[in-house]
Amino acid sequence: MVVAQAGRKKVTKRKGTLKETYPAVFVVDLDQDENSFEHVSYSYADVLTKSIEIKFAADQSDDASTEDQAKVS
Repeated sequence: MVVAQAGRKKVTKRKGTLKETYPAVFVVDLDQDENSFEHVSYSYADVLTKSIEIKFAADQSDDASTEDQAKVS
């Protein structure tokens, strides 16, 4: 999942798959069920300046299991 700052107090969340990487940018193929675009590109500077946040599927499942454990305790 890519969480991007879309402007003043606006955030967009998009799910997709990392398709290609280039020296200055990377391309994410978006899930067509949830998004109107086929793909979107971001620069590595977006990541470094925290304009976008990237969450990987493995991280999301780890977060869920940690939350479940916290609720059980």
